[in-house]
Amino acid sequence: MKIHHRDTERHVLTITVDNEAGILAKIAGLFTARGYNIDSLTVADISEDHALSRITIVTNGPPPVIDQITAQLERLVPVHKVVDLTESGAHVERELALVKVAGKGDNRVEALRLADVFRAKVVDTTTSSFIFELTGDPSKIDTFVSLMRELGLVEVGRTGIVGMMRGAEGA
Repeated sequence: MKIHHRDTERHVLTITVDNEAGILAKIAGLFTARGYNIDSLTVADISEDHALSRITIVTNGPPPVIDQITAQLERLVPVHKVVDLTESGAHVERELALVKVAGKGDNRVEALRLADVFRAKVVDTTTSSFIFELTGDPSKIDTFVSLMRELGLVEVGRTGIVGMMRGAEGA
C-alpha cells in the first residue's frame, strides 16, 4: 500500500556501504516499512578491493520522512555515508537507456533525425529496427522515449539514475 502525502519532494540519495550480502534488502526494507516507493535504484562497486559499493536511490516523500529515512540509513552498521544530493546543492544526474524502435520509410528517417538531435547513438540496426543508446538527464530520456512512441517504440531498458555533487568535494 503506497501512502500518499502532500508536500512530497523528489530526492536523490547516495549511500556508501560495505559490499556485503543483504545490505540492499535492509535498505529497501526501510522504504517499504514507511510505504515509500523507490523510483530508481542503482548499485556499483566503487573500491579497488571490492569492499565498498555506492547505492543511488531516487524516491519521493515529504522532507521530514526523507530526513528520518536518512537518519535510519546512517545507523545501519554496514553504511558509511548517506548524502541527500537534492539537499546538498548542485549535482549532476545521468541515466543510460537502450531504446528499440521499429519502422520503415518516413518513420525510420524521422527516428534517425530525432536520435541525432538527442545525441543518441545507434548501437544495433536491422532493416526494420534500430536500438539507440542514450545518456543524459532523466527528463531528456523521458522526452526521447515519448517521441519514439509515435514512431514505433518497441522496447525500453533504463539503468536508473546515478548522481554526484558538482565540484571537487566528494559526496
